[in-house]
Amino acid sequence: MPDLLWDDVKNFFDPDLMGPLSDVSVADTSVDDWQAVLDLVRSRGWVCEYSEDGAVLRLPRAAVMLPRGVEASVMLRIWPVPGVLAIFRPYAADSIDFDVDLRELQGQTQLNVLCGFLRAIGRCLGKPVLLGPETDSGHPVLGFDVEADRVVLLADPHFTGSVPTR
Repeated sequence: MPDLLWDDVKNFFDPDLMGPLSDVSVADTSVDDWQAVLDLVRSRGWVCEYSEDGAVLRLPRAAVMLPRGVEASVMLRIWPVPGVLAIFRPYAADSIDFDVDLRELQGQTQLNVLCGFLRAIGRCLGKPVLLGPETDSGHPVLGFDVEADRVVLLADPHFTGSVPTR
């Protein structure tokens, strides 16, 4: 059974209402947490591309990558499946932040991919993974709940305008 049903959350995936990108974050992280995510990418066989200032390079260890993110434009692109992209910007150890393109996440199949991706990261780290609109990332609308061990709603999905939280 899926974590969330498309009909219940499709407003959160409307690019015109929410902006084309959604911000995803994991707070209170460390270099070890970043390394765990990199190891997860490798173990799952997810396609990834690491770049510094536009040059595609071999993916380094987190302890090397994070200091470079302060000095250069560092980007880590991860495709859990073809057509669904998460863009990580590793610039600080204390937070793992990435964007997902809502235009790629239309329908139950893509929602299941996103939930599986958030769940895999959350389980790996044992931490909440929160998704919020680009326009108001301080108010997450859904996320991986560690205790529930699934992705849950964090806001009322039947809204117009700004995202109200519960």
